[in-house]
Amino acid sequence: MARMAERTIGVIGGSGLYEMEGLTHLERVRLSTPFGEPSDEYVVGRLGDAKMVFLPRHGRGHRILPHEINFPANIHGMKQLGVEWILSVSAVGSMKEEIHPGDIVVPDQFIDRTKSRASTFFGNGVAGHVGFADPICNATAAHVFEAAKAAGARAHQGGTYVVIDGPMFSTRAESRVYRSWGVSVIGMTNLPEAKLAREAEICYSTIALSTDYDCWHETEEDVSVEAVMAIVRKNVDLARRIVQNAVERIPIERACGCVDAAKFAVMTAPEAIPPAARERLALIMGKHWSKQ
Repeated sequence: MARMAERTIGVIGGSGLYEMEGLTHLERVRLSTPFGEPSDEYVVGRLGDAKMVFLPRHGRGHRILPHEINFPANIHGMKQLGVEWILSVSAVGSMKEEIHPGDIVVPDQFIDRTKSRASTFFGNGVAGHVGFADPICNATAAHVFEAAKAAGARAHQGGTYVVIDGPMFSTRAESRVYRSWGVSVIGMTNLPEAKLAREAEICYSTIALSTDYDCWHETEEDVSVEAVMAIVRKNVDLARRIVQNAVERIPIERACGCVDAAKFAVMTAPEAIPPAARERLALIMGKHWSKQ
């Protein structure tokens, strides 16, 4: 598949991630989307030969709760800016003894425990179903894992991330149930982010920063905002280094299934798709509909 010889890589996470060495030509871009307003302005710049697009998922100053995030708008905005890879930086709780606070986990699976979040671009006249058996782009995740090791992180490859709504942390009973499922980490943000990235045919991988042991651990303090923020502040430079190292490893050409993930997604007959839906989904499905 022919494409311009430029990589455009999105990073979703904290507002300070773009403060990294070598990042140039910074500008702020405010976008509107058919799905509403994104969390904040996008910060666009260049890192070597790559175009970089940064978005603070909670808004600058961390003003948006996880369940309040407009995930469809955030991902649509990334698509508008030409992003083909997303590196999602997230603070998580560890659900395994061997994943210590400060460790990096590159998960390969999710369990969705969220409720009533907008998790698809389809609907309102268009029935679409995209495969999600492997919710992380394995090729991108492999680059992220190698990048984390090169950055000096204690890194764990693979594992399951259970996503809850929040904003409260888990009860002790819930934490023990999730532990019994064999999950690796727990957090509040990566779904429906990853689902929408798949529909938008964007490669997606998580850089999960373990900040605590949730509340299941008998000899560690229960999770608190103070403890989480202390680890995040301590490791923000590590997250930047991982992103920089990952960018160096991500190739120009994509050879994974993410490229055409939505090609056969729509079940609605072409003549039954409302004009408004065609317009709303033009950026997501336009390349496939143009061949009908």
